[in-house]
Amino acid sequence: MNNKTNFLVRTAVVASLYVVITFAFYLLSYEAIQFRVSEVMVLLAFIDPLYIPGLVIGCFMANLLGPFGIIDALFGSLASLVSLLMIVKTRKWFGNNLKSLVIASLWPAIFSFIVAFEIAIVLGAKESFWFWTIMVAVGEFVVITLAGVPIFSWITKNEGVVKLLKFSKYSYK
Repeated sequence: MNNKTNFLVRTAVVASLYVVITFAFYLLSYEAIQFRVSEVMVLLAFIDPLYIPGLVIGCFMANLLGPFGIIDALFGSLASLVSLLMIVKTRKWFGNNLKSLVIASLWPAIFSFIVAFEIAIVLGAKESFWFWTIMVAVGEFVVITLAGVPIFSWITKNEGVVKLLKFSKYSYK
């Protein structure tokens, strides 16, 4: 399989997994405090930035099919994209270590205000912006930082697993 095909297949698999995991935990994924288990996958960008397209597409599709539809797909994907780019930057700034991974894991919670803005608009309750910011941030923090960091800490310490997860050996050009 050539590099471009491999990249497209891996991107499609990541996007599909994100959607499937989101829907497998539907009630947790779309509640006031969203414990979206699939969000732990954002830490894949810490391993290789080439996961970003699949994760953003997966988020877009999961949100498009969710209760808020297209507006959630747009705002949620934007929040994911910004968070993913910052996860990659954090690794570049601080290296491949636990401190860097913990800092990287916080970006989705920090950018939760993007999703909170969307929810406040959709519900027609701008005064609830800070409430939604906190609710989304708590869910992101629990799933990504408290659950995801230990998982990815183990992964990043195992060269064989990292090698399997890296796109780099198939580098897309």
